[in-house]
Amino acid sequence: MANQEDQFKKIIAHAKEYGFVFQSSEIYDGLSAVYDYGQNGAELKRNIREYWWKAMVQMHENIVGIDSAIFMHPLIWKASGHVDAFNDPMIDNKDSKKRYRADVLVEDHIAKLEAKISKEVEKAAKRFGEAFDEQQFRETNPRVLENLKKIEEIKNRLYPAMDQNDMEGIKKLIEDLEIVDPISGSKNWTDVRQFNLMFSTQMGSTAEGASNIYLRPETAQGIFVNFLNVQKTGRMKIPFGIAQTGKAFRNEIVARQFIFRMREFEQMEMQFFVRPGTEMEWFRYWKEARMKWHTNTGIPSVKYRFHDHEKLAHYANAATDIEFDFPMGFKELEGIHSRTDFDLGAHEKLSGKKLRFFDSETNESYVPYVVETSIGLDRMFLAMLSNAYTEEKLEDGSERIVMKLPAFLAPTKIAIFPLTKKDGLPEKAREIMDELKMDFMCFYEEKDTIGKRYRRHDAIGTPYCITIDHQTLEDNTVTIRERDTMNQERVPVSSIASIVSENLKVTW
Repeated sequence: MANQEDQFKKIIAHAKEYGFVFQSSEIYDGLSAVYDYGQNGAELKRNIREYWWKAMVQMHENIVGIDSAIFMHPLIWKASGHVDAFNDPMIDNKDSKKRYRADVLVEDHIAKLEAKISKEVEKAAKRFGEAFDEQQFRETNPRVLENLKKIEEIKNRLYPAMDQNDMEGIKKLIEDLEIVDPISGSKNWTDVRQFNLMFSTQMGSTAEGASNIYLRPETAQGIFVNFLNVQKTGRMKIPFGIAQTGKAFRNEIVARQFIFRMREFEQMEMQFFVRPGTEMEWFRYWKEARMKWHTNTGIPSVKYRFHDHEKLAHYANAATDIEFDFPMGFKELEGIHSRTDFDLGAHEKLSGKKLRFFDSETNESYVPYVVETSIGLDRMFLAMLSNAYTEEKLEDGSERIVMKLPAFLAPTKIAIFPLTKKDGLPEKAREIMDELKMDFMCFYEEKDTIGKRYRRHDAIGTPYCITIDHQTLEDNTVTIRERDTMNQERVPVSSIASIVSENLKVTW
């Protein structure tokens, strides 16, 4: 665990040092859980967004994209359930003065019990070697069974209490489990109370005439309220999807773990409208399609896993998360939900407008069911960053830090280096740069030794470095160096674009 924490600290420090992520408002001592993306971060983020948009919209004839407003009519959030039910149970420790999500404290306790089970399994596997039958061990070992029973009992108390807004029941559970404050070790807790996560503000020219509106806590509702507009103007037939990327805002009780949980974040969501009764078939389709999108980056499939929800949201009849192995363990990266007709049905009821699809083939009119895919762009960014960060010891005994980002997502694709600042090399380098920058994000640099320049671009994740030397002036060839292997090759200037393009291809 300590190693993982150290690794995470290194990644955060690297993100700042190399222009990926900065603390927001840093010169004023920062703003809690709000971050700015630097020059390399903005490019990486844009590339991830474009990769998602291409996979969703460009590659699917029946999916279109929209860009809805952040401000929306307040009744939208009433219909969606956010005004009444978008709450987290909050608890404070009287001694440390720290605030926590009460359900997360209980879930962390469950995670400790699960870790105990894993430890028992690991010990037994070492003891019995190849003859070890893990399933049988889990089903028969008394200590494992005892901890499984404890976990089941806790869940049987936590989830019903959450569903029924039973704040006293959640506090009693925390007391019965003797959960202590992670900082002070104290059990001196306040009562549990509900905390609505939406930011509210006023719209209007005067304070008296202003009306309360909310910063959207998700982008999905902007899609639902535009369902008919898109369907009619695009002459869409079911099944079809609407995709959107954009900012969302949540006043998190505990916002932590760098950019994993922020108060201002970006979502990439697609709502897929289907005929009622076919939703499970599409739910399975999107589960598979979305996992393929993740593994197409070249990141090993062992870094991802599905986690099916035991406790479903009020609008869902099936839900799963794609979890990623972050430095702090497996955590949610993307959600795939079968949302039924809850959203369109709720908006139809409150607005009084029909939100139905007329199916000319079956001659029936119905409120479509929805399968949603929803991924946090910032979390995807963190997944890419944490997977890419690599410390390498080289054959000559030196070390380097290299960001092994998928080449097509890297902020800069080609770094262009004249060997020296004289003899016409900078002019030739600029000429090559001008040819390449129309198609690739390029970076020109002539300061420091070539070795130092290579190291800088390894740390940023630039896949290719091009060196222009005196031989270039004679035969129009350059040295191209590949980031991960550090292999160098002499190639004609005319070949650079095709070599780089080949390495930037994505398998769809």
